[in-house]
Amino acid sequence: MYLGLDLGTSGVKALLMDGEQRIIASANGELQVSRPRSGWSEQNPQDWLNATQTAVAGLRASHPAELVAVKGIGLSGQMHGATLLDASGAVLRPCILWNDTRSHKEAAILDADPRFRSITGNIVFPGFTAPKLVWVKENEPNLFAQVAKVLLPKDYLRLWLTGETISEMSDSAGTAWLDVGNRRWSSELLASTDLDESHMPRLVEGTQVGGVVRAELAASWGMGSRVVVAGGAGDNAASACGMGTVTPGSAFVSLGTSGVLFAANASYLPNAESAVHTFCHALPNTWHQMGVILSATDSLNWLSRITGKKAADLTQPLGETLRAPTGVTFLPYLSGERTPHNDALIRGAFVGLEQETGPVEMTQAVIEGVAFAIRDNLEALRSAGTELARVTAIGGGSRSVYWLKAIATALGTPVDLPADGDFGAAFGAARLGLIAATGADPVVVCTPPATRSTIDPEGDVMSAFADAYGRYRRLYPAMKAA
Repeated sequence: MYLGLDLGTSGVKALLMDGEQRIIASANGELQVSRPRSGWSEQNPQDWLNATQTAVAGLRASHPAELVAVKGIGLSGQMHGATLLDASGAVLRPCILWNDTRSHKEAAILDADPRFRSITGNIVFPGFTAPKLVWVKENEPNLFAQVAKVLLPKDYLRLWLTGETISEMSDSAGTAWLDVGNRRWSSELLASTDLDESHMPRLVEGTQVGGVVRAELAASWGMGSRVVVAGGAGDNAASACGMGTVTPGSAFVSLGTSGVLFAANASYLPNAESAVHTFCHALPNTWHQMGVILSATDSLNWLSRITGKKAADLTQPLGETLRAPTGVTFLPYLSGERTPHNDALIRGAFVGLEQETGPVEMTQAVIEGVAFAIRDNLEALRSAGTELARVTAIGGGSRSVYWLKAIATALGTPVDLPADGDFGAAFGAARLGLIAATGADPVVVCTPPATRSTIDPEGDVMSAFADAYGRYRRLYPAMKAA
């Protein structure tokens, strides 16, 4: 048996998988986000441990015999979070999360230093870890002076599991301290933020052993001895392992709270100016590129809140027949935007509202706006040298046939739907646990699921979608100048 632990923003998911990669059971522990000020987003690391205990307790209650047989654990986690520890291992402050934008000025200063893009292959985004530490240094200097280790969220979970400070390349690539092409910490970039490699965890590949579960914790969970913990992965790379997106040319689009267009690469292909993330993959000698939008299903959830209608009730009147865009355009920049704009301060908008506009037209515009934002990501990937013949859809938003038709038509690319099953980050983490425990070939383990169906672009409205996308593209610079 193998256990995948996925530490997300809203909860921890624990998934049990057997040696044949059959999912046996899963359980969850909930998390909350603290937003003490505008633009701030924090969590107490102790809450991650409590949620993990809750999730594993759920599995132990339902499948105690299977938990005894666990030989490997894989970790997946929300990226970029700054978890700061003192010399005794105590947490110094709440973790500053991936969607916290307080350090946008510090990010811009670091990004202006050409060494960062040259060594990391990426823009220094406000959500990355390095600018958060610069913010702490400038705003909480006494606390910064006590920092002995900086850990990413899943690696704090690993510290609790194993007693070791270890990370891996896919997650560490999102700190702005990693030499992504050479898969190692950059002492030069660390020094530029008044840190050094002693502040960083040791690096392993995501498929390698990254610790062993402490005997007392294993006993409390009803596990046997020497349960290995894999290096693991950041959440998007873990999802890619779950989806089998590990070979060149494979790609997925994820419609979750945020949106991701992810493509696997056999070589390092940086193009920071495109605002595409170029990160190490969880598999050795493999990289990936991804475009990220910050509000995908969150845009529909926002509309749900302000209209007082459930998201399903908003989309139901649209049916499944794709409509040509109306004159209403939605910009989904509710929390700023990453790809392609790298703009933490831009905000969303409806444009083209009129007396006849109602909830149906606004819902249609929100769905189209997210589809067009993903099209922006596709164009950014193209500028970075990656062409996609097709994509596989995952995430909660992929349950909407209408939304997938809009995305396929906006992209001009077929969208595949996987066969029923759970192929997300927790499953990918469990696969990494299997590989670390057995030494199995990662490519043999991380195979894609069967395709249940394919949604093709709809030719009769492609011209209308192209015109609407052109209008969408013109609105960002107009909003920026306003």
